[in-house]
Amino acid sequence: MDKFTLNSPNRGLSYLGCPKQSCQLNVYDYLADIPANAETTDLVEVQFKNTRKGYYHNSNNLPLEKGDVVAVEASPGHDIGTVTLTGKLVLLQMKRYPPKSTEDIKRIYRKVRPVDMEKYEEAKAREHDTMIRSRQIAKDLGLEMKIGDVEYQGDGNKAIFYYIADGRVDFRQLIKVLADAFHVRIEMKQIGARQEAGRIGGFGPCGRELCCTTWMRNFVSVGTGAARYQDLSLNPQKLAGQCAKLKCCMNYEVDQYVEASRRLPSREVQLETLDSTYYFFKSDILAGTVTYSTDKRIAANLTTITAERAMEIIAMNKEGQKPDTLDNSAPVAVQKPVDLAAQEDLTRFDSAKKKKKKKKKRPFPTTSEQD
Repeated sequence: MDKFTLNSPNRGLSYLGCPKQSCQLNVYDYLADIPANAETTDLVEVQFKNTRKGYYHNSNNLPLEKGDVVAVEASPGHDIGTVTLTGKLVLLQMKRYPPKSTEDIKRIYRKVRPVDMEKYEEAKAREHDTMIRSRQIAKDLGLEMKIGDVEYQGDGNKAIFYYIADGRVDFRQLIKVLADAFHVRIEMKQIGARQEAGRIGGFGPCGRELCCTTWMRNFVSVGTGAARYQDLSLNPQKLAGQCAKLKCCMNYEVDQYVEASRRLPSREVQLETLDSTYYFFKSDILAGTVTYSTDKRIAANLTTITAERAMEIIAMNKEGQKPDTLDNSAPVAVQKPVDLAAQEDLTRFDSAKKKKKKKKKRPFPTTSEQD
């Protein structure tokens, strides 16, 4: 059993759990090398292209592993996909993303043959040209929609057209024209702007690949309130992503900012001291500091204090007391910048080096001198 343990000297995690494939819907199968894992259930998760998955019955009891390319049942014909999960993890994935009906789960025919791959490659080679031509057809029909992507079925008998539209579109005439032009069965699927950006891909201003392309599947609405909580500039060009919507990453840390902002005093509260009245100017939520100004409209005599000190002064003002100053901390001595050029004489390299005087060697004494 040593070869099934994670601390085996030969390797760490199983290499079978993460083969090369699209990373957007990838799930690490950490039970891939566990004995009898595939016998837990006959359900298998299969991925198509980049953003579509399905569950199928392995009714023929094929020895499938993650990364195998299989031919599955479709309507009509068959489709080609990649096995992404087998065994017990498939049941857990079905709880997270349940299919519309468990009774309609189709089955896996076989592992792909060379003939299947030839048809598959031919169908995939037609996708880009079909998308360009279908866009022109939709434009000629005067439909307010944009066809963002086309996905052919593995056998080439069916094509899925992914489109974007602001409202409802009557594409009954479009389906007839597309069927006559491409001689395939047509299926139309409406997607949002975020989903289109995920299918196209790209890089964000952070320098990393888009979240919607790599791992994000469920899109949550993003509001401008997330930017206000984080004190971000309300500039549409900076807040919008490549989908022309507000960036999804604005929701990642907004809960921490909301929780940290509760420890700060209200912006409407004024601080009263013996020397002046201070108004809220700005705050650093994560650092827990607040900056106050003596003028309500402009920055004047800015003083930065901690949130604890501000709450202390507010409590004193409620009791009718006023502190002497806003900041009661001891002043920190400001260190003057050190001029490195003044430490030594710059002309020290120009001065001529003093020649060392050579000592003359005394001759050896003669015999008479020794006497």
